[in-house]
Amino acid sequence: MRISESRAKAEGRAQVRPTAEGWKQAMGDDGRPQLQFTAKARVSQPPVHLADLTLAERAEKLKELGLPGFRAKQLSVHYFQHYTTDPELMSDLPKDRRAELASVMFPKLLTEVKRLATDDGRTIKFLWRLFDGSLVESVLMRYSNRITLCISSQCGCGMNCPFCATGQAGLTRNMSTAEILDQIVQANRVIAEGGLGGQKHPEERVGNIVFMGMGEPLANYKRVMNAVHRMVAEAPEGLGMSARGITVSTVGLVPAINKLSEEGVPVTFALSLHAPDDELRDEMIPVNSKWKVDEALDAAFNYYVKTGRRVSIEYALIKDMNDHGWRADLLARKLNARGRGWVHVNPIPLNPTPGSVWTSSEPDVTAEFIDRLESAGVPTTLRDTRGKEIDGACGQLAAAE
Repeated sequence: MRISESRAKAEGRAQVRPTAEGWKQAMGDDGRPQLQFTAKARVSQPPVHLADLTLAERAEKLKELGLPGFRAKQLSVHYFQHYTTDPELMSDLPKDRRAELASVMFPKLLTEVKRLATDDGRTIKFLWRLFDGSLVESVLMRYSNRITLCISSQCGCGMNCPFCATGQAGLTRNMSTAEILDQIVQANRVIAEGGLGGQKHPEERVGNIVFMGMGEPLANYKRVMNAVHRMVAEAPEGLGMSARGITVSTVGLVPAINKLSEEGVPVTFALSLHAPDDELRDEMIPVNSKWKVDEALDAAFNYYVKTGRRVSIEYALIKDMNDHGWRADLLARKLNARGRGWVHVNPIPLNPTPGSVWTSSEPDVTAEFIDRLESAGVPTTLRDTRGKEIDGACGQLAAAE
């Protein structure tokens, strides 16, 4: 009998095994779930967009077009501050060159296919079609004190986690820097137009970004970090956002976590752990076959040491799979062994996905799991899940028309 099964039996509980439900999980030659860090086939990349370039690079490109470099600042203001690519609204540019400049600097990246709203219009899920026909989703959420956008970083995902709808299709390709950023700009445009319920003032915009949409952000490291640098760059080079309002999540790509620690941008880092023991996590999170729980936690702690930024541990509570009391105790011991004050745990009730029989933990089990963590001195907050009604919550994004 497996250790987890014997411990569950001691608690008078079942131990559910994490096998894919309703879809066939891709397996490698070694019989383990297959991981994709790059696209299987060579794919074409989107055209270069203003947001792919630094302000200096934009100026150089405009000089190649026979225009003075200062036009780069004007174009950047239109995009990053006015959220427009419409040449008719760019009255400060030469009239005979506006259409050409818009075409060259703002090639169409994201076309809105569908928009679904819930929570009285305070949560919106967008379905976007990219230049090559790929589909991705992002979710815009208004809270009482902030506006958050959950963005995608890849078309699909290659991490092959059996409880996540995004991973069922595998990885198509990485998104470009500009494709990542355009999700924010288009969301800001919707907010400015009053499209997100309860607008408080005309200058409202997205203040918080979570890389928890489609894809594994750290598997697209270079483009994701280029996007992050553009988010925090002062206007008009970028969006002028606070790095503290940007959350980068990962299922545990340890070398990339360590690289992020040296990046010099103090974003909030989130580790999607979901199990504190290798026995279960090997099956729940296939990348655990490469980097084990303790390696991932060591890298997360190193991020805290290097940046001084408290780490978030994301933990999807799944009934009879990972919500046993002994796992809460084990998680607390592992976190406290590395120190106090460095981490915060966010349990998340599992959001249902098509074809899966798995469900979220019972309320009393959830309460006990949280109580055990808090009793051990681990700060813990049950995550508010928004957008379940429109398949827009964590783990539900599947980009279906």
